Amino acid sequence: MHIDRTLIIATRNKGKVREIKHLLKPIKLKIISLLDLPKLSDIRETGRTFRENAVKKAVTITKRLNCTALADDSGLEVRALGGKPGVRSARYAGPNPTTGKLCKKLLKAMSGKKDRRARFVCDIAISRPGKKPIIIEGICRGKIADKMIGSLGFGYDPVFIPSGYKKTFAQMPLTLKNRISHRGKALKKAKAYLDRIFPS
Repeated sequence: MHIDRTLIIATRNKGKVREIKHLLKPIKLKIISLLDLPKLSDIRETGRTFRENAVKKAVTITKRLNCTALADDSGLEVRALGGKPGVRSARYAGPNPTTGKLCKKLLKAMSGKKDRRARFVCDIAISRPGKKPIIIEGICRGKIADKMIGSLGFGYDPVFIPSGYKKTFAQMPLTLKNRISHRGKALKKAKAYLDRIFPS
């Protein structure tokens, strides 16, 4: 299903799809995700780093569909937990995790911890037929809140307060979150790259 100006987002995470489409909207592309391709089998994240997982997903989609693919792997690294949950962020609370389950498990692990420093990391890989994938990284530093606050976003957003702000990601409108978040920073760089390979 190769279409010159089609970009496949290699995820079925609705929150990620929404954020990525919002940030890449200015580019004249047909953006679809794995949500639009239900018959396509999932890609297991077996890498030891965010970068390895992002590259594996993007390259696999390019090989399967002969098209440009964008994949991200991102997660939360907490200083007091030795960098956990890290690459296991999405699986930290077991199979079929919800925002509530993830945040509650993290808050329990952080009980009594004085050092609340944390950072979100996002590695994006863009793969094209016949080309080596490019990798882009975005980081957002902050701290872990004492409780869940806010109803927006997904994942650990209700317990992450970015540096310089008093609100969690889950309390912020998407436009503000996208400007300062790890994924927002990485996608800004990705957009610049896509602008070059898909000129208007």
